[in-house]
Amino acid sequence: MALAPGILLALICALTANLAFFFKYRGANASPKVDIRHPLASAKALFSSGWFSLGMAIAFGSWALHVGALALAPMSVVQVVLAAGVVLIAVMADRMFGFKVGRRQWLGLWLTAAGLATLGLTVPAMHGVHSHFSPVAMISFEAGLFGLGGLLIVGPRVGGPTKHHGIMLAAASGVLFGVSDTAIKALTGIFGAHGLLALALSPWLAVAAAASIVAFYASARALQVGEAVPVIAVTGTAANIAGITSGIVVFGDPMPGTVVGVVLQSLAFLVLVLAAALMPAPLRSAGLAPEAV
Repeated sequence: MALAPGILLALICALTANLAFFFKYRGANASPKVDIRHPLASAKALFSSGWFSLGMAIAFGSWALHVGALALAPMSVVQVVLAAGVVLIAVMADRMFGFKVGRRQWLGLWLTAAGLATLGLTVPAMHGVHSHFSPVAMISFEAGLFGLGGLLIVGPRVGGPTKHHGIMLAAASGVLFGVSDTAIKALTGIFGAHGLLALALSPWLAVAAAASIVAFYASARALQVGEAVPVIAVTGTAANIAGITSGIVVFGDPMPGTVVGVVLQSLAFLVLVLAAALMPAPLRSAGLAPEAV
């Protein structure tokens, strides 16, 4: 199967990304409050935690796997495979990190997995890496996601519920990771067609970097003010939805060719919204206190 290497990389990426998030959660909660007005000081404080640094090192390896997967398979295929890691979040939280996962979270995670799996099953068969894109569609899509991410970050200041700020920041970081993933997918096509110089001069390189930086701070703060399982799940789900959508809108990945397929995809998105609503229920750590490596 031509897409098998990309799918394998995406599966490994899903596992390592979850592991990285849990280590970063420990580190972020052992660090001072992230303050975007002092980005360098906040970053220094975060990386002074051994747990956070370990999580970021694993996250960097996961990111490299993700880039490799995007270079070898269509965007929507990669994101659907990454979604398989959602179910692993609760298992890892319970068995490896000592978190008590409530029934609402289990239900939310299974609904998330079901919704994302349905999206995957309704994606028509594709050949090739689908890295060509329309500049107009790319600019419109990326600008829209940047705006959405910004609104989620400032949510409480514009009337959003303060008690769900952690989830809103998690969704913002996921959306912005989706911006970065979309730009990276475009860059893989630019590199393949025109070489390293064209990639280095592409404005999408700056977009990917800017989105990643903002997502880094939003994600770190979300891990500080939210509970681990909901924050990690919502971050990953938002990134996956953004990636699947960009595959269709920007890179021309095909839509279902039947009415049944379209209906199933619509229901899948509704299930994902319901799953996200279930996530913010209270969680308590089972004896897990942040500690230094």
